[in-house]
Amino acid sequence: MTAALPNRRLRPSAVAWACAALGVAAIGGIALGPVDLTPSAVVLELLDRLPWVSVDSGLSERQAAVLWELRMPRVVLGGLVGATLAMAGATYQGVFRNPLADPYLLGIAAGAGFGATLAIVAGVNSSWVLPIAAFIGGLVAVVVTYGLGMIGGGGRHTTGTLILAGVAVASFFTALQTLAQQLASDTIREVFAWILGRLTTVGWSEVATLLPFVLVAGVATLLHGRHLDVLAVGEEEASSLGLPVERVRVTLVVAATLATAAAVSVSGLIGFVGIVVPHAVRRLVGTSYRAVLPVSIIGGAAFLVGADALARNVIAPSELPIGVVTAFVGAPFFAVVLRRTRSGLA
Repeated sequence: MTAALPNRRLRPSAVAWACAALGVAAIGGIALGPVDLTPSAVVLELLDRLPWVSVDSGLSERQAAVLWELRMPRVVLGGLVGATLAMAGATYQGVFRNPLADPYLLGIAAGAGFGATLAIVAGVNSSWVLPIAAFIGGLVAVVVTYGLGMIGGGGRHTTGTLILAGVAVASFFTALQTLAQQLASDTIREVFAWILGRLTTVGWSEVATLLPFVLVAGVATLLHGRHLDVLAVGEEEASSLGLPVERVRVTLVVAATLATAAAVSVSGLIGFVGIVVPHAVRRLVGTSYRAVLPVSIIGGAAFLVGADALARNVIAPSELPIGVVTAFVGAPFFAVVLRRTRSGLA
């Protein structure tokens, strides 16, 4: 008997609540910091930049520079990274029908970490070399994973072989990264700072680097929301309904992987976003990916912007790695998801 397709459509109220959460997180992320910016002044300054709107925010020239050149790029970057990781997590969970899948499933993070480590060890970790090295490392990991998955699947990709290949590739690249760190022990601190995740920016260049990948992957993924709903009933049933399962799977995995590799290249390794946000969204909007994907994108942006604001201010003037903040939230959440999965409730 064929399982019923998820039929709960996207509700405007869910989008409105997600956008409200993102707005609050963004205002907080811009306002909080060593230089005092009140939320009301931030809102007025943002409104002043809109066409045909002229208001006086009361900010000094120095405060306005801090807002537009330091905090705004960081908030926008955090939103893009969070949206990408949450979207990729939801996509992987739908493609593999595995509630524990996340953007690092295929070894992307380990490959990107190895590429970044090589750049740091070689002393060429400039603001543009490091992202490129991490991006290449992530892409190499994906290619190797797909090659191993093809071999293990007898010429075709299956869920099980891809997951096992991803675990093997992640372990291999992690070992290479550890070896590189040991051979250049003077760079260990810098490498670990990158591994734990960060959203430091030098203006809008990182945003410009990441934005095209997010847009392309986001459009491709959202257009396949209905296909993910069909995949949820099983591969055989989806094929009987006329869905080209292999083509859809490859398209979605490639889109999510490219976007994740780009995000990791500019932010470092930030875990748990791809698990926490999609699962929370499903509790609110149901299981249809036509609703889960767009709300996860907005919710992921809100989650990481809020986490970054907390990381910057909880032990000010020092700063926590944002990966530590997401781990504090994500690790207990992961344990709950794992328990529900084992009980057959997820």
